[in-house]
Amino acid sequence: MLRTIDSETNLLIPQKPGIQAPQPAEQDLQAAEYGIYISRLNKSYHTPAGSIQALNDISLQASAGEFVAVTGKSGAGKSTLVNMISGIDRSDSGEMLVAGTRVQSLSEDQRSRWRGLNLGIVFQFFQLLPSLNLVKNLTIAMDFCGRYDPKERRPRALHLLEQVGLADHAFKTPSEISGGQQQRVAVARALANDPPVIIADEPTGNLDSHTAAEILDLLQGLSTSGKTLLVVTHDPGVASTASRRIELVDGRIG
Repeated sequence: MLRTIDSETNLLIPQKPGIQAPQPAEQDLQAAEYGIYISRLNKSYHTPAGSIQALNDISLQASAGEFVAVTGKSGAGKSTLVNMISGIDRSDSGEMLVAGTRVQSLSEDQRSRWRGLNLGIVFQFFQLLPSLNLVKNLTIAMDFCGRYDPKERRPRALHLLEQVGLADHAFKTPSEISGGQQQRVAVARALANDPPVIIADEPTGNLDSHTAAEILDLLQGLSTSGKTLLVVTHDPGVASTASRRIELVDGRIG
């Protein structure tokens, strides 16, 4: 299907047959071929002690089906990079397209909806809603974005839980399952709206080695299925399994 970039929202949208839409620049089309496209991105923070350059001229591209590991010491800029990609924070300068969208140019409301539809995020500490059972933790993500027909959401949630080996626990709350199982639910929730890009921020950092290996297998499966996968990690074992490793040092790619 032909696609074009909407001039107001900067979203890639289908082009209906017979309708002539303005053609995006060649550079935009090339950038949109990547799940993540970053060129010369800069971000600084102003503190009482002075200006801190969190990201310094960062360029990074990741294709569909690619598993990229981002490593670096604390304070190297890893969390800032995740915040840029997910649209939580804005850069000072540079170009960035994620899932074909100029995230930095979207309004706050647009970024929130874009994030739900195009980005799945797996956190170190799971971030599940404690009062909801596992099925509802997944369907609420679909409810927010309206991605699927309401009748399809519960069956899809159950299918995703089955994929991560938790179908038998579907109606338990997060406190009733182990930490490793909660992380499996977090992976399933990241897939709820079938996003093209998955960001995992220290997904194994709170798990024992055996459970961490299981979560890593799940994540590798996502890239194999065609998702763009970017994992921020301190774990050398996780980084060694990625198709590409990028190290951040003082806000730069080392």
